[in-house]
Amino acid sequence: MTAFAIALTSGATAAHAAPSAELKKQIKTAEEKLEDVTESYNKMKLDLKETKAEQKELEASLKPTELALAAATAKVKTIATTTYMQGRPGGMTALVASDQGSLLERLTFLEQIAQENQNDIDAYTETTQTYAERKAALKVTQDKQSAQVKELSDRKKKIEKDLDKLYDMREAAYGSATEDTGSYTGKIPSIAGSAGKAVTYAFNAIGKPYGYGDDGPNSYDCSGLTSAAWRAAGKSLPHNAAAQYSATARISKSDLQPGDLVFYRSNGHVALYVGDGKIIDAPSAGRDVLYRGIGIMTPNGYGRVK
Repeated sequence: MTAFAIALTSGATAAHAAPSAELKKQIKTAEEKLEDVTESYNKMKLDLKETKAEQKELEASLKPTELALAAATAKVKTIATTTYMQGRPGGMTALVASDQGSLLERLTFLEQIAQENQNDIDAYTETTQTYAERKAALKVTQDKQSAQVKELSDRKKKIEKDLDKLYDMREAAYGSATEDTGSYTGKIPSIAGSAGKAVTYAFNAIGKPYGYGDDGPNSYDCSGLTSAAWRAAGKSLPHNAAAQYSATARISKSDLQPGDLVFYRSNGHVALYVGDGKIIDAPSAGRDVLYRGIGIMTPNGYGRVK
């Protein structure tokens, strides 16, 4: 749970004047912009995870390549030393050193030696190139990872700065920076299979605060909630709304079933469909996980977890 998921209250007990339409509009705009930055932050975290996996794979491949290079280098050194000490044997040496009857056999033998040497040299050249390529790839990956870490840090600072502004606006509008809707006390629908586990998880998350980059168990952002719900059902979803859109099968609104995902704002927001025209989602900073109608915005797509 991030520090920003903790409810901030003004301490005031007096009734607060209703916010103006303009202030409400400003808050909604700020919430959406902040969610976009949060989802880009989540995407960068996914990219960094992939880069770390790529680095680990490259590092693992370097060790056997180093051993192969050492063995190939040793063979080439042996060839070089032998050639220097003995000279390069050729057909004339064989001719002088033996009788005519064995000449063909000796020439064939010398040709085999030359070919074996060439194979060793070729192996050394190829292994050297492979090692150099993997070392270069590792360097590129390490540089990429450093850049991603810096970008993550920059985005984190922007999110926290924008959060402060949003909380100030909510304080001015509602007398409190965050809402407290409380947990769900109604009946949780009985749904069979893995979808039922995801839906039950989401119902139990109602009332928990929004936390950017969080996927439970104490706070969530929108894609963090849907990924956590389906993780409880044994399915893996990336922690990013747009990536979840790509990871799920396309369905129509008429095909919606509990456990399906509903996408909004060009995949900038995602919710879990729980049946009867209702969704559960982590709306935005300052607001708790909610159980509400699917029509909070016009959906741009629907997805079924594979």
